[in-house]
Parts: sequence; C-alpha cells; structure tokens
Amino acid sequence: MKNFILTILFFSILISSAQAQQKPKIVIGIVVDQMRPDYISRYWNKFGDGGFKRLVKDGYNCRNTQYNYVPTYTGPGHASIYTGTTPAYHGIVANDWFDQKNRDTVYCVQDDSVRSIGGDAEAGKMSPIRLLTTTITDELHLSTQGKSKVIGVSLKDRGAILPAGRAANAAYWYDGKTGNWISSSWYMNELPKWASDFNERKWPNEYLSKPWNTLFNIDRYTESDPDNNAYEAPYSGEEKPVFPHDLPSLRGKNFDLVRRTPFGNTLTKDFAIASIKGEDLGSDSITDFLCISFSATDYVGHQFGPMAVETEDTYLRLDRDLADLFQFLDNNFGKGKYLTFLTADHAAEYNPKSLLDQKLYAGIGEPKALADSVKLFLQTMYGKSDYFICYLNNQIYLDHKKMQQDKLEECIVEEQLANYLKQHIEGIIDALTACNLQANEYSEPFRSKMQKGYQQGRNGDVWLQYAPGWMDHLFGNGKQGTTHGSAYPYDAQVPLYWYGWNINAGSTLREIHITDIAPTLSYLLNIGIPNGCTGKPIIEIVK
Repeated sequence: MKNFILTILFFSILISSAQAQQKPKIVIGIVVDQMRPDYISRYWNKFGDGGFKRLVKDGYNCRNTQYNYVPTYTGPGHASIYTGTTPAYHGIVANDWFDQKNRDTVYCVQDDSVRSIGGDAEAGKMSPIRLLTTTITDELHLSTQGKSKVIGVSLKDRGAILPAGRAANAAYWYDGKTGNWISSSWYMNELPKWASDFNERKWPNEYLSKPWNTLFNIDRYTESDPDNNAYEAPYSGEEKPVFPHDLPSLRGKNFDLVRRTPFGNTLTKDFAIASIKGEDLGSDSITDFLCISFSATDYVGHQFGPMAVETEDTYLRLDRDLADLFQFLDNNFGKGKYLTFLTADHAAEYNPKSLLDQKLYAGIGEPKALADSVKLFLQTMYGKSDYFICYLNNQIYLDHKKMQQDKLEECIVEEQLANYLKQHIEGIIDALTACNLQANEYSEPFRSKMQKGYQQGRNGDVWLQYAPGWMDHLFGNGKQGTTHGSAYPYDAQVPLYWYGWNINAGSTLREIHITDIAPTLSYLLNIGIPNGCTGKPIIEIVK
C-alpha cells in the first residue's frame, strides 16, 4: 500500500511538472490605438459574439486599468505596455522630443543609420534604437536562445517597432506612398516572399475604390452625435464630415488615406494573419509572439472625435476584424492553445468646444500664444528671448548653453518661468521644472505621473499641466476632433482584457497599471522580467 501511494505521488509530481512547463503556442498582444473603455458598453448591442463580446464573456477584464505617467501618447504607450516600465526608464518620453545633446527634434523610432526595405526610402529609416530597456518580447527571445519568433505589425512604425523590441525577428509597418507593408535593415535585407506576395495583391487600392458607408442604417447610430456637426473635421476635399465618404475621389495619388478609415484595421488584421502563416508562428513547442497594433482608430478618432458616427462605425468594423482573427486562431491553434491580451496606448477626451457648448468647463490652449508669452517673459526678465528653444509635449525647452554663458542660475530661471505661466496663462493649473523633477519625489497623483514620464536630456525644462477638459491642439481648424496626452482619466484609463491559455473568465475593479502587463506575461510564460520593469504581476491572472 505504501509503495502504491509513493507511486501515485511520484506520477502526480511528474504530471504537475509537465503541466508547469506547458506554454501557449503563441501570444497575441493587441493594442487598439486611442480606445476608451466605455466604447464597449456604448456599442455593445451592435457588436457580434466573436469579437469584443468574446473577450468580455470568456476572458478576464481588468476594468480599472490606468496609465501611471504622462504623456499618454502612442510611442510611450506601446513602449510601456511591453517594457513594464515608464518613460523615465525606457526613454520613449513622447512621439517626438527635442534632443538637447544633438540640438534637434527627433522621432521616437527614427534611425538614419538603417535603410528602408520594401518601400519609400524615408519611411523605412526606423528602428528601436532609442528604446533603452528590454521588452517582454526581448525576454522571450533571450529565454529561448533566440528560438522564439517575435514580429510586430501596425500601420504606424512606432506601433510595430516598440512592442517587438530590439531583438525582434521583424517589424512591419505601412507605407502610404506605395501602399506596401515595409520594414528596415535593422531586421532584414529584403522582405520575405510571403510579405512581397501580400503587397502584390494591392489591397489598399481595393479598399479605396469604393465609398465608406455605415455598416448599419445610419438612423441606428443613436450612441453617437448627429452625423453633421461642428465638432468633426471633414476629409480634405469634403465640404461636410458626413456619410458616405467618397474615398475614390478623396484618396489623391497615393494610398495614405486608408489609414484614416476603418479599412486600415482590416488591412492590419489580414497582414497579421498572413505573417502567422508565412512565418509558421506557433507551429512548434516554442512560444512565439505576435504584436498587433490597430492604428486606424486613432486616425479616425483625432479627426472626428469620440462621439462621431465615424468612430462608432470604425469600432463596429474592428469588432468584426477581431472576430475574424480569433476564428483564425481557433482554427489554426485550437481554443485554449493561444494567449492574447487587448489594451490601448491611451484613450481620448471629448471635444472641448462641445463641452463648452454644454456649459461644462473646458478650453483650448494656443501653443503659439504660449510660446510668445515665454519669449516675452525671458526678454523682460533677462534681456533675451532666445533662451527659449521650443514648446513641445506641453514642455518648454530652454537653451542651457546660452544661460550658462550668461551665468544665469538655470533652476531659478525655470522656477520663475513656471510661476509666471501658472499665474498668467489661462488653463494652466500646475508647472514643474526639470530641477523639481530631479530633486524631489512626488506622491501627489498628477505630479507623480509627470515624474514617471521624465528623463533628463529628453524632456523639457518646464512641464505644464492644463486643467481637466483643456487641450492645446486639435484637428482641422484647431477646434475639431480630439486629442490626448494628459494624466486625466479620459486619457489615462484604458481597457485591458486577457483571453485564452490559462485564463479564467472574471473581472476586477482593483487599480491596475499599464506597466503591470509585461510582468504578468513574464510569470505566465515563466521567463525573465524586462530589465527596467517597475510594474507588478496581476495576481488575479497569474494565480
């Protein structure tokens, strides 16, 4: 009897050990660019069963997921999701920033040392060279001695490159001039045959060959504002921002317009599926990782805003794209054999002019007027206005070399300028200086977010915080559409759903930070945590 019990225990240990070593065939990371979590409930009755509803009903919903830094932009968002840390460590402090060392504005994935593969020469000069920490995808590569395949796919170069990390097999993004999916010499010397074959099909030409009309009768879009209103920007060539949008007459001579339609997401979905097939992702016992970012939602959102029929129709079509993707994964790998998560790189605010018209407090800042005020202050106080370099990402960059030559105390200049702007510029309720951010540790929520987004040498010298409801730049005439970037919930709260391998249905209202996604994946996959990670694993997922 004793031997029998020992035998049972022995085999139980073996089975438990084998189960512990099991991993999903593939991880699919999905980022929806500029997605508010309330879109799910608002559009629920028009969604099918296979897309968002599948995630809600069968997946795990982290209902209170927040960005814990600013600015809430695309580049930092994608980097933070996959590194598990904030811009203070991974270095992607914005989409663009002023490089104090090189005295020039740089783009977050710009790399003039590489060449374009498959498309326009300038569009392909991109790489993850400015990313300073590892990603969860890099850690997967390291843990398998490079045997795992990692690929990033997005219309935006930064949406493909930053999630895939520095050690990725490939990242592919869309070139609007040629209508091709392209890459750079960081990853390859030529496009693989499957990618070239996909480009040969000329799908963008097909999507732009017919008008964009609503999926359902437009009278059913009761969750959105009337189609014709003053808060949306028409396409160039249109008189009004209304359906149907005559894409064939609006497209121009290239293929870039497809980005600003829901068909850009369909194109992304189709290319993602083609990459799984072409690269044999998930075909062996070693876990692969595909990073997908759906960017058309951001282009449409900026132009039309979160209350537009266009935005609603884009999400209804994205729901169908997700259903197609999940059905392909089911057929190719089997339910429960793949792991996916869906989140967003930021959300978006209501149009401030619309809020004002409803007697709510809001406003629109004027970047040029603010820059003029900075120069006037510097001229009045110190006799020179050229200490000012630029205003970018709600930050003022000052010329340290000139201030040092004139023997000015830089911290005093920053502090006096910050106090002046708080007192004299409407809408600005706080301003922190670079000296503040380097010397202090803030626990106040919004100042703490600014500190987590600050890295010396890449950020400015005075960082401004507008009041809730305020923005300093918009689409079209400066009063249409929407934007994002603030620390407030309308920009910082995003959806987060987990589905598939080892994920039980459920939800939590506990506050989750976007930086918690990467360490959660590390524990699920039993691999190393990204080397700059400051997030914590989501206990409800990994337990």
